Amino acid sequence: MTLPKTMTAIAIEGGKGGPLVPTEIAVPTPGPGQILMKVKTGGVNRADLLQVLGNHPPPPGAPSTPGLEAAGTVVAIGPGMSGWKEGDEVCALLGGGGYAEYAIATEACVLPVPKGVSLLDAGGVPEVYFTVWSNVFDVARLQPGETFLVHGGSSGIGTAAIQLMTARGHRVFTTAGSDEKCAACVKLGAARAINYRTEDFVEIVKAETNGKGVDVILDMVGGEYVMRNVNSLARAGRMVNIAYMKGAKVEVDFRIVQNRLLSMSATGLRGRPESEKGKIRDALRREVWPLFDAGKLHAVTDRVMPLAKAQAAHDLMRESSHIGKILLAP
Repeated sequence: MTLPKTMTAIAIEGGKGGPLVPTEIAVPTPGPGQILMKVKTGGVNRADLLQVLGNHPPPPGAPSTPGLEAAGTVVAIGPGMSGWKEGDEVCALLGGGGYAEYAIATEACVLPVPKGVSLLDAGGVPEVYFTVWSNVFDVARLQPGETFLVHGGSSGIGTAAIQLMTARGHRVFTTAGSDEKCAACVKLGAARAINYRTEDFVEIVKAETNGKGVDVILDMVGGEYVMRNVNSLARAGRMVNIAYMKGAKVEVDFRIVQNRLLSMSATGLRGRPESEKGKIRDALRREVWPLFDAGKLHAVTDRVMPLAKAQAAHDLMRESSHIGKILLAP
């Protein structure tokens, strides 16, 4: 296949804090163990907003172009890359580069587009499921029969977590910022969606679990939520923080943590070595993709916007009015 020499990609004007603008850059060439995909859509994530501010830089060797996930068609294969051929429809977790017409993905992070998911919607699937699986099962060790709370239930992470835990038989609680968002979360499988603007999630979780609390919490809010999460956990419960929208510096009463045998973790995904990402990829293909095939999981897309509207997509994400994923289409 003859490929163009240049492509449209999104750049951060000024390098830090500036607006997102389309620019022309060279089409990358896949190296050993890599593929080049023609991007159908790339997912927009809150980590991208942090990158614009200079707070979430790409790992060494990754492109400076934002974009942590994409779906598309394989158009070139690097040396030593096995299992894929030109024309395959794939989705992938990326170190960067998803906001572009073409993107490089490494073997450890590539998956087939799940059955029942369109190539268009698949651009919003990899990052959320890599994140949810690795944190809830690998780190927090959610066990059969345990209860689960995820904050931000209407976000990309939240909509994926609700569906996956429900499909695996867990009782799921979540928080969201409006009655409309709460209704969407219940429709996805949440046993109880809590409007955090009008309800106290600590009180409701305790009431819904007969005073026990939940076993695992996935939190991207931080700030005051950290101690409120501690008070919402069951004995020997586990909490994992993946972001800190309300702040990363908090005060915690570790006497409660110690007395109730609680565990607190904080993780990231982007900077992990490929070997770790490959293990998550294998787990997704084994444990999660069959649930898509069975119709128990669905991609939740709020809207698809033109690549040139990347700045507007970031503004929309900052407003938090969306339900599910915001995608960019070249």
